[in-house]
Amino acid sequence: MWFRQDLRLQDNPALADAVAHGEVLPVFILDDENAGSWRRGAASRWWLHHSLSALDRALDGKLWILRGNALELLPQLASEQKASLVTWNRCYEPWRIKRDTALKESLKRSNIQARSHNGSLLFEPGRVVKPDGSPYKVFTPFYKQALTLLPSLHATLAKPELVGCAQPADKLAALRLLPTLDWAGGMETTWTPGEAGAHAQLERFLEQGLGQYKTGRDFPAQRSVSRLSPHLHFGEIAPQRVLSNVERAAHTDGAEREAEHFLRELIWREFSYSLLLHFPRVVDTNLRSMFDAFPWRTDGEQLRLWQQGKTGFPIVDAGMRELWQTGYMHNRVRMIVASFLVKNLMMHWSEGARWFWDCLVDADLANNSCGWQWVAGSGADAAPYFRIFNPVTQSEKFDPTATYIKQYVPELAALPARYCHAPAAAPTAELTRAGVKLGDTYPMPMVDLQATRARALDAFKSLPKQDQSIR
Repeated sequence: MWFRQDLRLQDNPALADAVAHGEVLPVFILDDENAGSWRRGAASRWWLHHSLSALDRALDGKLWILRGNALELLPQLASEQKASLVTWNRCYEPWRIKRDTALKESLKRSNIQARSHNGSLLFEPGRVVKPDGSPYKVFTPFYKQALTLLPSLHATLAKPELVGCAQPADKLAALRLLPTLDWAGGMETTWTPGEAGAHAQLERFLEQGLGQYKTGRDFPAQRSVSRLSPHLHFGEIAPQRVLSNVERAAHTDGAEREAEHFLRELIWREFSYSLLLHFPRVVDTNLRSMFDAFPWRTDGEQLRLWQQGKTGFPIVDAGMRELWQTGYMHNRVRMIVASFLVKNLMMHWSEGARWFWDCLVDADLANNSCGWQWVAGSGADAAPYFRIFNPVTQSEKFDPTATYIKQYVPELAALPARYCHAPAAAPTAELTRAGVKLGDTYPMPMVDLQATRARALDAFKSLPKQDQSIR
């Protein structure tokens, strides 16, 4: 059984297949060679270390952990161990599809069966399509079609009879996934990677967040979102399990409308994977070619200030610091910081996507790429480019008490909430009383919002008038 992004024993179809076949050798391979420029980022590698540690414990220390080219290592291990079958759950990144296709052929040439399963999504990415078989490019019809195909949960808890592991005790440490400098303290206090942590997080959401999900999900200071994204990405919990438990809790508590809104977000994840399958260029190329002519700016200093949370706009800075400290950012704030980068700073969305890729514990190629293209206006069913989030009004609306801002921008902690959204506009006496010295203890705004908004709109208007559809 080849573990990848399915680091769990429960509801794992590939593992259940292996268990039904006989004695199981569980293996994980860190394959950076085939990943190319999309090798896991630093935050993801931290999560992976702890998730693998949890899985190894669940498997009584018998998880084989290797590093290298899976196309070479897996057939070699299967041959050495005289395996008759290799199973895995499918991944859908373009480089993985190419490698896995070649891997199946290699195993078959060695007279070893190879079977793959869907263990990561509600649907295979190519299943929810138009009647003519073409992919959906707009979410709403995709969502309506998906509702007619929702799967039932086929629960399994695989307890395999395991092949012994001859590897040394430092087999996981040898992957060198953890940072050499200790910058992960905030993530350690925020998250519990692993299957048990995933199920505990789901229960917290059902008890504390689901009942207020529809309205509360936009307020970053509230605990109304599920925070399941890293657990889903690493496959520590099956999406079918999440859906089943949410539906059951909603029926019990009368929260059907809340559950419906959560389901839309779960299916957005499926939509992103469908786009990745049908339009793999989404990871680095504008889906709408008209944006190829957009006059994106390059400014290393402004990019650095955005990355470090020193823009002078507190909601943006809070989001970027939350990302750095915890490996996560609330979804509403992700949209705000992304809009600021691609519109007020007019930098290419790929700059943000790359930074998120390295900093997010839930870094996911499909969701990250499609999310950034959505904000930039260059993707499928994207927000229009001219819809530019104003970080001050967004902050006033969704963090009115400045609770979120003060948590991650503590230099503003003593400033009354009504001034925390735009400290540069606060009375001097209030700033002095709060110990805030603009340009010293907290930066001045790095740009003028009105001027940069006008600049972005002028740039958008300058684009050649052409078909905006995705081809």
